[in-house]
Amino acid sequence: MQAVLMTAALLLGCAEAPAKPADYAAHREAMVRDQIAARGVRDARVLAAMRKVPRHEYVPPSVRHKAYEDHPLPIGDDQTISQPYIVARMTELAEVKPAARVLEVGTGSGYQAAILAELAGEVYTIEIVPTLARTAAQTLRAQGYERVRTRTGDGWRGWPEAAPFDAILVTASPDEVPPALRDQLKDGGRLVIPVKDELLVITRRGTRFETAVHEPVRFVPMTGEAQKR
Repeated sequence: MQAVLMTAALLLGCAEAPAKPADYAAHREAMVRDQIAARGVRDARVLAAMRKVPRHEYVPPSVRHKAYEDHPLPIGDDQTISQPYIVARMTELAEVKPAARVLEVGTGSGYQAAILAELAGEVYTIEIVPTLARTAAQTLRAQGYERVRTRTGDGWRGWPEAAPFDAILVTASPDEVPPALRDQLKDGGRLVIPVKDELLVITRRGTRFETAVHEPVRFVPMTGEAQKR
């Protein structure tokens, strides 16, 4: 594994070739086998979701032929869809159960929300960039994920009226853990968040919060209120 797994910070600025016909199911299978399972992701439900959700539907047509490659891709507005491995890794760390209520902060393309929708009972997702929020909502509906609740706004304060959550995933990096997200966890709930280039898992134990540090990662910075801290 590379020392630093490039996730949402890498922008591919080259001239994009038009998408070519491809056996996307075969590409997904190879992605799961070679990029995800080979790096140690073992949760069978996560692997099944990664095999099922068509990642190419969540990227612009100009980079669709690269959808199953081992790196992030640009989705517009200086944002990216994360490397497939990191999507699977964060999902596995969240330990999402079938009846879980899950919050995602940073909808982006909608791909991570779709993966979560394959695993959870309820999915809420917030995106601060209006154009991305609209496009992601449209894509999720078109792909049959009408029950994913989307919102345009700043995710620093979470989604309090829908709390508490069994799991919260954050797909942009603040300099500190947003207190509201931590507080919106259920007892036993898990917050998976990149902070200062480290992937953290914060587990609520009553009034205590346990923090585990996982691999180094690189994400785009969290914007909005996070930038004022």
